[in-house]
Amino acid sequence: MGKILVLAEKPSVGRDIARVLNCSRNGNGCLMGDKYIVTWALGHLVTLAEPEAYGEKYKTWNLADLPMLPDKMQLVVIRETAKQFNAVKSLMMRDDVDELVIATDSGREGELVARWIMIKAGWRKPVKRLWISSQTDRAIMEGFKNLKPAQEYDNLFRSAQCRAEADWLVGLNVTRALTCKYNAQLSAGRVQTPTLAMIVERENEIRRFVPKDYWTIQAKVKGFTVHWKDKRSEQTRIFDKAYADSIITKVSGQAGTVVGVKRDAKTELPPLAYDLTELQRDANRRFGYSAKKTLSIMQRLYETHKLVTYPRTDSRYISDDIVPTLPERLKSIAVGPYAEAARSLLRSKIKVTRRLVDNSKVTDHHAIIPTEQYVNLASLNPEERNIYDLIIKRFLAVLSQPFEYEQTTVLIDAAGEYFYAKGKIVKSKGWKAVYDGEEMEYEEDDDEREQSLPEIREGETVKMASVALINGKTKPPARYTEATLLSAMEHPGKFVEDRNLRETLESTSGLGTPATRADIIEKLFDSFYVERRGREIVPTSKGIQLIGLVPEDLRSPELTAKWEQQLQLISRGKADAGKFIAEMKKFASKLVADVVAANETYRHDNLTKEKCPQCGKYLLDVNGRKGKMLVCPDRECGYRKSISILSNARCPECHKKMEIRGEGEKKAFYCVCGFKESMDAFKKRKSEQVNRKEIVKFLKQQDTKESINSALADALAELKRKL
Repeated sequence: MGKILVLAEKPSVGRDIARVLNCSRNGNGCLMGDKYIVTWALGHLVTLAEPEAYGEKYKTWNLADLPMLPDKMQLVVIRETAKQFNAVKSLMMRDDVDELVIATDSGREGELVARWIMIKAGWRKPVKRLWISSQTDRAIMEGFKNLKPAQEYDNLFRSAQCRAEADWLVGLNVTRALTCKYNAQLSAGRVQTPTLAMIVERENEIRRFVPKDYWTIQAKVKGFTVHWKDKRSEQTRIFDKAYADSIITKVSGQAGTVVGVKRDAKTELPPLAYDLTELQRDANRRFGYSAKKTLSIMQRLYETHKLVTYPRTDSRYISDDIVPTLPERLKSIAVGPYAEAARSLLRSKIKVTRRLVDNSKVTDHHAIIPTEQYVNLASLNPEERNIYDLIIKRFLAVLSQPFEYEQTTVLIDAAGEYFYAKGKIVKSKGWKAVYDGEEMEYEEDDDEREQSLPEIREGETVKMASVALINGKTKPPARYTEATLLSAMEHPGKFVEDRNLRETLESTSGLGTPATRADIIEKLFDSFYVERRGREIVPTSKGIQLIGLVPEDLRSPELTAKWEQQLQLISRGKADAGKFIAEMKKFASKLVADVVAANETYRHDNLTKEKCPQCGKYLLDVNGRKGKMLVCPDRECGYRKSISILSNARCPECHKKMEIRGEGEKKAFYCVCGFKESMDAFKKRKSEQVNRKEIVKFLKQQDTKESINSALADALAELKRKL
């Protein structure tokens, strides 16, 4: 009987599968057993060929040679990982290997990884597919008992290949056209450019914004605060100060009559389970993590610790077959801070609703939830613990009862003007008990903040005390953070006027997919189109100019979302891959023509007086993700030099983060407040701080114990006095 070759996406996953399949003998890039041989990729081993593969003329970048439209796209082995590809190919060529199991990530890109390797290696034998949502031993064993015919995923591969070829056709053609036309390192892409366009448009809105003064009125009544509102429009802001002053004069010192006391029983349902984008948003809001960092942490929790299910999902629901596993998942997390909530759910019968279980809303993978793997919280580093905490609390909240409360709304008429207040009495904390003591995004806005209200009856007369006029200014729209940018990418419909197109956008995954959005945002930083200011994302001059140079068609979220919709249809066998690529070739040709015909100019406004040591061109001063850099504008040169790195070290005077500048012995810390400190002085100061803290901590511990009469105790006491 022949052997079965198993192809995983990464060595770590390959080793886990090998352990479950009893493959313990080391081979060349593989682990072998009696029945199975497990090998792995290193991410992609094969990729689409560069333009040079289609002709000598493409080795140099010339506008006249565009567009580049190969009849058939070629695959090449990635040079850096060629050794592992050769190992995989040699295993595929073995006479005793009769069957292949694709065990790469269960998604579009994972399918592409395996299929391209198979095509390039010339695999012609039977193939099956392992499709699992977690990496626990049980999930792997169950998966191998229920292997799927690989043909079921042929359309998924076609959609993945179309995505890759579309990116090549559009991205490389427009990038070469822009770079040649404007003699600058410029690039564009089918998702990257509309995303940048949103950031630039937001910046333009902020620059155009003119703040306006407005006033609100509030008063004290029986120990609580009431707010004025317009009788007709119910607006609380007044933009005419004279009118606001007249209301103050009218109601000050007057008695008001309670004209309405309304009590409503309200219910707030639990939030939906996490998909990747929602998790990335929360991680950015709570911890300041980038989308890419969150995904990286999630991959470790999924692959290394096996504590959570497949992260690259766009679904916030689970399917019926997962429901029987919920008790065991709760048992696995019934530790530490989660024990009480998990055990409480286990004691009561778990009630699931369509808000959690909905087969029709589960795509390739269900929502992110914990696995049945027992968790040792001590094995997680702080970052992993933060993300795990988000997932577990959301899982517990989803399974909990609704939050129930009684809302009381009081309406007071004072001299013909209306004032209102809201109060809340909690009846059952429900799912919000999971988040006790935490600031939550679900809380009300300041204007709607609840307060404790005394017993009050309709018809009661109250005195309007401390009537105050409060001045405010309208604020411009906020700059994007990674959290809000992810939301905008997921739901770009609001940027589209056409109703039908807007509905189309909302029915697809938006700009990119949950798996690709983090890399798209990182690419904008790496290309110096945007930079971070705190948590805000701000477009650079280069990014703003690029949006003015890129053909209008490529800036539109409408078109990009339509492509993603087509890719989804291809993955379901409802659209033709060949037709899609033909349309992409036409589109690439049009984009190149638009760039060639444009009359715009590009200006480097960040040129320095320092010349590139390799090519002699003047270097550009840019803000990279980790600090300031000097970058050569010549694409073929590619010279880069770090000028300063933003450190985590805090200034001892103003407590802001300091920059590290210089090299070798000249390396030093600099702060915007003017503070400067050499590296040696910094290390000495930090060492003294650590020693001081350790001594104080030790002395505090001694205070809780019986006094010791010894020379050591006397010495420590003297030291404590000096400290």
